[in-house]
Amino acid sequence: MDQIYNFSAGPAVLPKEVLLQARDEMLDWHGSGMSVMEMSHRGKEFMSIAEKTESDLRELVGIPNNYKVLFLQGGASSQFSMVPMNLLRGKKQADYINTGQWSTKAIEEANRYCTVNIAATAVDANFSYVPAQDKWRLDPQAAYVHYTSNETIGGVEFHCTPQINVDNHIPLVADMSSNILSRPLDVTRFGLIYAGAQKNLGPAGLTLVIVREDLLGMPLAGTPTLYDYQIHANNDSMYNTPPTYAMYITGLVFAWLKQKGGLAAMEKINIAKANLLYDLLDSTDFYHCPVAKSDRSRMNVAFTLKDSTLDDEFLKQAKANGLIQLKGHRSVGGMRASIYNAMPMEGVAKLVAFMNKFASQHA
Repeated sequence: MDQIYNFSAGPAVLPKEVLLQARDEMLDWHGSGMSVMEMSHRGKEFMSIAEKTESDLRELVGIPNNYKVLFLQGGASSQFSMVPMNLLRGKKQADYINTGQWSTKAIEEANRYCTVNIAATAVDANFSYVPAQDKWRLDPQAAYVHYTSNETIGGVEFHCTPQINVDNHIPLVADMSSNILSRPLDVTRFGLIYAGAQKNLGPAGLTLVIVREDLLGMPLAGTPTLYDYQIHANNDSMYNTPPTYAMYITGLVFAWLKQKGGLAAMEKINIAKANLLYDLLDSTDFYHCPVAKSDRSRMNVAFTLKDSTLDDEFLKQAKANGLIQLKGHRSVGGMRASIYNAMPMEGVAKLVAFMNKFASQHA
């Protein structure tokens, strides 16, 4: 079979090395006679997998001991509720930065539990930029400040961690579903980080939460047991059966990242991949990227064709060339190339070569 490059936004491409290892271990993990999918989550075999997965993540990121790492279910969307349920801690309001559709959904859900102050928004320009922080209108009484570090749909990314007034002890919360582990990360700047795994970590079904310990233990009255971070922290993410196979695959991805040289090395690769594609988009009027140059995502490159009637032909020819899942989100149209950690440089180079050829044929 010819090489296929999958540019899906999620569930997304996984490293080939990880898939090959999972294939080899599918029927018999390390001589246990069991597939990981068959193991008891409380058995010694899976417990060793879970321990190594967390240990490798802590090493990759440099997660301090006063932060808990939780492996949960429910997708990142469940965190839209769990964050206010656990972090309001007696307060009635929270700050949110609105940079796209995932921010909007988080805001809609938080409104069920508190008064949301939209401290900044990019809705005026169809979410094509990150609002400058000196324009933010933060509430000094807010329980926390929430932002989405990378908007998968629109292709907008924060390239710096927001500076929050530490004197007010207001925790910073980030939805990092689509760019986590794509660059070095200073966890100490955050009260809580969450991410659905299916974009840049592993398969769908797992949600990663990294939360500072002092933020645990004061959920809203009536919070369901499974929505209480403290319960999961007390039970090492094993209060109920966790998404075991997704944890295993994600652990293999962590090991792969370590072999690649860690997050600093991965950032260099991601910058090179993104620059290759954006340089093409900026070199011709056949394609257009609607996102402000300073805020363009390294993970999700959104673009349109000058003549939208060519969209179907573009996708048809791309597929014939082994380039798949390039259609933009249904809400915005156009195209989107998701070039997460697992997308090799060769895939981006092949996409750029195809796009150049397509443009010359239809100019």
